[in-house]
Amino acid sequence: MSFKHDLIADCSHCAKRFTNVFCMAQHDSMENINAGKICTAYKKGEYIFKEGMMPHGVFCVNQGKIKLAKMGDDGREQIIRLVKPGDPLGYRSLLSGDRYNASAVALEDCGVCFIPRELFMGILQQDSSLSLEMMKLLSNDLRKAELQITHMARKPVRERMAEALLFIKETYGFSEDGITVNVIFSREDIANLAGTATETAIRLLSEFNKENMIRLSGKKIIITDLAKLIRTANLND
Repeated sequence: MSFKHDLIADCSHCAKRFTNVFCMAQHDSMENINAGKICTAYKKGEYIFKEGMMPHGVFCVNQGKIKLAKMGDDGREQIIRLVKPGDPLGYRSLLSGDRYNASAVALEDCGVCFIPRELFMGILQQDSSLSLEMMKLLSNDLRKAELQITHMARKPVRERMAEALLFIKETYGFSEDGITVNVIFSREDIANLAGTATETAIRLLSEFNKENMIRLSGKKIIITDLAKLIRTANLND
């Protein structure tokens, strides 16, 4: 695929059309979204949008994987969300009228569709089905944020690291072998997701490897004992 160009993506043939929130809209609304969206390809490492920018619409991931990351006061990045195909992006800032509070960065080559603000807001005002789905989405985001804050404040770093690996697995699933996590993460990204230093993340991954919970193959992570990893994460919620 050649990148940084417009993609041709038809919503009616999207692989995530049965789970994508925008596809919950009424038929006429869906046709308007399909006609008015702009789809673009991005290379790994490119920004879809940057923290501090004003939103001009909402995005939907057509293919590939993306991280939402916020820069802390200490200059360290904190990953606050992982995004997969079918997921929307940038809707909270658009609905609140605020600047983006995080940056969206491609974890791999990906395609993203953009729905302009005027089109999206007009459909929300007319389409109660989509409005309700957006309310559910925002409510779910708030629940996840509250849970993340609680875990960051109370959990030891070893538990947070195990939970981070499980979160990555839950978001992106396994490759065809059923044990290799279906995404490539740098050690720094894993550390940022767990809220710890890169050196600590490397040490804990090595410990998990020795304890036969995972196996490391370059940047690939193979989960060899899922039940043990879950126990280590101490998931009680």
